[in-house]
Amino acid sequence: MTRSKPSDTIFALSSGRGRAGVAIIRLSGTRARRALEALAGPAPDTRQAVLRNLVDPESGEPLDKALVLRFDAPSSFTGEDIAELHVHGGPAVIDGVLSALGQLEGLRPAMPGEFARRAFDNHKLDLTEVEGLADLIEAETQAQRRQALRQSGGELRALCEAWRAQIIHASSLVEAALDFSDEADVPDLVGRQARSVVKELVSCLQSHLECASRGERLRDGFLVVLAGAPNAGKSSLLNALSQRDVAIVSQEPGTTRDMIEVHLDLGGYPVTLIDTAGLRETSSDVESEGIRRTHERAETADLVLWLVDAEAPQWNPPKNLSGAGNTLTLLNKVDLGMPSERPKEDIAEISVKTGAGLEALVSMLSAQAEAGLDAGEPAMVTRARQRLELETCQEALTSFLNGDLSQLELLAEDLRVAARAMGRLSGRVDVEDVLDRIFGDFCIGK
Repeated sequence: MTRSKPSDTIFALSSGRGRAGVAIIRLSGTRARRALEALAGPAPDTRQAVLRNLVDPESGEPLDKALVLRFDAPSSFTGEDIAELHVHGGPAVIDGVLSALGQLEGLRPAMPGEFARRAFDNHKLDLTEVEGLADLIEAETQAQRRQALRQSGGELRALCEAWRAQIIHASSLVEAALDFSDEADVPDLVGRQARSVVKELVSCLQSHLECASRGERLRDGFLVVLAGAPNAGKSSLLNALSQRDVAIVSQEPGTTRDMIEVHLDLGGYPVTLIDTAGLRETSSDVESEGIRRTHERAETADLVLWLVDAEAPQWNPPKNLSGAGNTLTLLNKVDLGMPSERPKEDIAEISVKTGAGLEALVSMLSAQAEAGLDAGEPAMVTRARQRLELETCQEALTSFLNGDLSQLELLAEDLRVAARAMGRLSGRVDVEDVLDRIFGDFCIGK
């Protein structure tokens, strides 16, 4: 994303596309008030909503009757002058207003994430709050909403500022030791004080890193892989749990050759179900590739549901499927009769055809997702980028703790590396390619 000029005034539809009762068109920049007046007449007082007739500035054609308001800089989302037009949500109305704005001098359509980028550039948000805002927009479950709301509200930002203050404090102690290195006891005394500060910080970072994988998994969803022999009922179970026909069901073995993903909300937690190819010996290159992908996906799953056909039971999954760790055996088609032998007792019995056992299965999946995603304290670190920066910071601080007090210059460099990593985490250090990638993922209008 190319960084806009400070003189640019941008506009975009901030609400979703499609028919709706109300659509919100947002403007930000120095010409926002002038544009508002061009379409709606005299601007209302700041933060006061008024009902106005909108007209095309060039043709004078009426466009809509809308609620309009403005927010003066710097007390706005972007830190710039902002205007909002709350119009009726029909496509023709939206297109007419956007077309009229596009004809005004100095205005242009916003790029994806440009409103949030301006808020970041004007110090209204730090990078962790921006990422939390993006997650809040994408949240599909209540657990995801709660996590995103914490981060967009600045909880991780406050932690980062406190951590950075500790690093700076330790750095100042080491710099003082460098300045008085000719005093025999100063380097050792100051070094011990700095190490005490850093040791406490490393312990704190470690506790948050231990929760990081849980935060990342909550964003992505609890991953459940459906595996089993051909015709065990995997695709039928996927359709039943998702309550729609998302997978082709056939008696022909090898029908499913590629993975099918379905995202569900179970008890407020995101669960991703993956239907996979039936596991068997085959000479088909395409089917073999599907089986290989099944093994690969199962290794990263939070839970593997191993489906067993009650008419032709294959109780034991392949040995190379055991890498998943958490596997539950499901005996399907119990409406057709029970097998004469079963190797163990902890086997859930279901019938996708009659629905027997499915309610209990959904409850079990909800409990597993809750236990896996919401155990202990809320996770503050929710993205791989955040985790990697914290790991870099922790490594530098650990190097400082293990360093030689007689080599103060090297210890000072360790603290500088840690401070830079913390700066990148919050966005204090301007890494353009990282910023472009983050803001480019936003929808237009945010």
